[in-house]
Amino acid sequence: MGQSACQAIAESADLQLVARLGSKDEITSQTLAGAEVAVEFTIPSASFANTAAILRSGAHAVVGTSGWDEDAQAKIQEVARETGRNVLIAPNFALSAVLVMAFSRLAAPFFTSVEIVETHHPKKLDAPSGTALATAQAMAAARRQAGVPAAPDATTTDPQGARGMKVEDVGIHSLRMLGANAHQEVLLSNLGEQLRLRTDCFDRSSFMPGVLLAVRKVAAATPLTVGLDKIMDLGI
Repeated sequence: MGQSACQAIAESADLQLVARLGSKDEITSQTLAGAEVAVEFTIPSASFANTAAILRSGAHAVVGTSGWDEDAQAKIQEVARETGRNVLIAPNFALSAVLVMAFSRLAAPFFTSVEIVETHHPKKLDAPSGTALATAQAMAAARRQAGVPAAPDATTTDPQGARGMKVEDVGIHSLRMLGANAHQEVLLSNLGEQLRLRTDCFDRSSFMPGVLLAVRKVAAATPLTVGLDKIMDLGI
């Protein structure tokens, strides 16, 4: 993802690539070489420290690493406020995935049962995916605010976790399959009807338009922005 982002930025007429940093490089104002924005694609265990270092080095941060919980988000927001720089954390940069997340949040209060199935390649380190978790959290919040009763589920015995995990009453099921890349389907149903919202990203190139959009807009955003939809002017 880092290499793809560098290539996309380098090929953009309105952006200039000034630095490429790897896992063995220290993040400082010198190594960032005057960058106004730094894009962080690493692993969950390193992402917070990297992002804090970016902010303290004088750049805005666009973060595509999964695994940010609410506590980590609150802490990085404080760093952003202290440094006067902004952070945009995107669980997914694919425009189709971002739109599915937004549509799912809108639809969630209108359906009785809601489930998410996400499929990724077997080298992915975290489960569920950051996209699935963010989708479930947004759907659960929308259902709670609308006063929707919990989805019916009579399961009382599930010793091996076949029903997946739950974010309030929104189920998430993670598949890791050779040959897959990044896929998510949200299923919402009422008696006699079902809505299926699906996004399939077959190549890393699908994420680059979203990365470039975030790079261009992060400086004008808030100290902490979570989700690419917040800067997409969706009107919803």
